[in-house]
Amino acid sequence: MSSGNPGDKPIDRVGVAVLGCGVVGSQVVRLLHEQASDLAARVGAPLELKGVAVRRLDAPRDVDVPTDLLTTDAMGLVARDDVDLVIEVIGGIEPARPLILAALENGASVVTANKALLAEDGPTLYEAAEKAGRDLYFEAAVAGAIPILRPLRESLSGDRVTRVMGIVNGTTNYILDKMDTYGSGFEEALAEAQELGYAEADPTADVEGFDAAAKAAILASLAFHTRVTASDVHREGITEVTAGDVASATEMGSVVKLLAIAELNEASSGESAVSARVHPAMIPRSHPLASVREAYNAVFVESEAAGQLMFYGPGAGGSPTASAVLGDVVTAARHRLQGTTGAGESSYADRAVLPMGETLTRYHVAIDVDDRAGVLAAVATAFAEHDVSIQTVRQEGRGEDAQLVVVSHEATDAQLSATVEHLRTMEIVRDVTSVMRVEGTE
Repeated sequence: MSSGNPGDKPIDRVGVAVLGCGVVGSQVVRLLHEQASDLAARVGAPLELKGVAVRRLDAPRDVDVPTDLLTTDAMGLVARDDVDLVIEVIGGIEPARPLILAALENGASVVTANKALLAEDGPTLYEAAEKAGRDLYFEAAVAGAIPILRPLRESLSGDRVTRVMGIVNGTTNYILDKMDTYGSGFEEALAEAQELGYAEADPTADVEGFDAAAKAAILASLAFHTRVTASDVHREGITEVTAGDVASATEMGSVVKLLAIAELNEASSGESAVSARVHPAMIPRSHPLASVREAYNAVFVESEAAGQLMFYGPGAGGSPTASAVLGDVVTAARHRLQGTTGAGESSYADRAVLPMGETLTRYHVAIDVDDRAGVLAAVATAFAEHDVSIQTVRQEGRGEDAQLVVVSHEATDAQLSATVEHLRTMEIVRDVTSVMRVEGTE
């Protein structure tokens, strides 16, 4: 642990400011009030709410907040001398970034749930916290209530993590689960998710993988001590997943999930490098992640000494996310009282981030083909020409309905993509109807 500011004056209570009073912020305020005595006992001093910054004073809220605590002047709130800790639950890049930087510059520690900002500009926030001698905590930024970031940053700091694979978006997991369980189409499952409040009216951030990509960047950065941004993460959403893809997975004893995957690979230079990707994939039903249903999240971690670890729970929602926020608040408040700080950024490894083309993956490919002699040999030759080995192949149907389903062994994504493009040009191939990556087995 590093020390805080040498000139800090001792305090006997911790002044707290909350930025945002929406789904998460309102629950943070509620827990600060309802659990005040327990929180004070855990911290060693009372947590005193100094203000709650909102966009509109008259907006309806899930909790009653005293009007004298509400303010539309968020910058003025974080600059107050009696604010020792700022909780940011506004989300997005602006105005969250200047508010967090101002809070740190003014001597407050910061707890945030802002995955988008951390994935885009985390190093700037880390550097500001280090310069200020203050904490920056963000457990709630990934997987809601599930404690995953602190285990990666602290509990596993004596181990070598080799892979992190997770379901980190509840909306997409709900949709894919309905497609698997009931045979629903994508649009039908999405409409149900929106009706139940699991998906926004504009679900783009979820179904196109942007939300999961930001979380994958944070997980990769912590797991592999390397700066990884959202732009480094290969991203594919679930909008192209069909009922046929889900049915094919079922026939293989698998299930389709949107996975965030960060792992150590070997670069062409021979040195270890980081790959980070988000895409739908088939995983065997025997894999622990396959049983994660509805809007739940789970993260599967593999390390050299500890082996395989599974973290599971509600990945979103006001109360679960507020639980993770308050956990960080307790830790940061203790440090504020003691004049210390916790672990900061760890980017010493400074590994290269592999482009997707160099990442090792496996493919499931469904190919509509002419039903005649030599077709299988020709398809196998196409795979061989790109140095891709076939693990399994089966034929389904006859005549006009003939289809080959091929599952490859591991190869680079570039090799596999080139193989698929080759197949599309072959005279015997009527169509490549499905291409999906396969994870969790080899």
